[in-house]
Amino acid sequence: MEFTKMHGCGNDYIYVNGFTEEVTAKEKSEIVRKLSDRHFGIGGDGVIFINPSSEADFEMEMYNADGSRAEMCGNGIRCVAKFVYDKSLTYKTSLSVISSGDIKHLDLKIKDGYVSTVKVNMGTPILKAADIPVISEKEEVIADKIEVEGKIYEMTCVSMGNPHAVIFMDDVANLDIEKIGPYFENHVRFPKRVNTEFVKVIDRHTVEMRVWERGTGETLACGTGACATVVACILNGLTDEEVTVKLLGGELDILWDRAENLVYMTGPAETVFEGEIDL
Repeated sequence: MEFTKMHGCGNDYIYVNGFTEEVTAKEKSEIVRKLSDRHFGIGGDGVIFINPSSEADFEMEMYNADGSRAEMCGNGIRCVAKFVYDKSLTYKTSLSVISSGDIKHLDLKIKDGYVSTVKVNMGTPILKAADIPVISEKEEVIADKIEVEGKIYEMTCVSMGNPHAVIFMDDVANLDIEKIGPYFENHVRFPKRVNTEFVKVIDRHTVEMRVWERGTGETLACGTGACATVVACILNGLTDEEVTVKLLGGELDILWDRAENLVYMTGPAETVFEGEIDL
């Protein structure tokens, strides 16, 4: 199988051209786990298959490192745009990409003939608890208390096509995320598990974020998580509408246009290397 290793702010995936590579649905979870293994495989936060689509320009079929299917990845979809443009699968600089039935629109910035950054219309944030989903007596979960391993936290829950719980903290650098992350991910209040963002607000335009992603663990960045974080910041009155999110692997610029009720994410996409692997 031919593959391309790519990353957006260090959130790295293995990309497979679904136009030329044939993998059965039954095989995919096992292959994803094998390829994602950082010791015995290529290594990555998961695998993304780029497929033809009758509803959009391309389909992004995304899997977490544990082989589970995921709905959306903000960093991943920017790399999809770079993949298809850089490999001349399209000459468009404005694309539509569908993932789990949800179409996103992307604008590509070209430098020296290759994609350097991508702006993604991430759509309208979902705030209704039942649609995220998160178990709550409230219709929206904003600054709501949750008990995890005997400690009370306040969370704001948002879906950007996948579920997020945003936790504001005074210090994220010294957080033992490997310990606490799995307890949030598998908490009984999240029927489909959850991605958890631990966030420190620096000022009205800047936040620092670490993320524990369901099915993968801590990653260097999470695009949908950055979007959910900014939405949560605004709902709690902590920032303005346009925010730079500082991640372990880089920075993303997020805008929640309240008039349109749409979230826009702008960030880099980079190719690491290409190769072939025997399955």
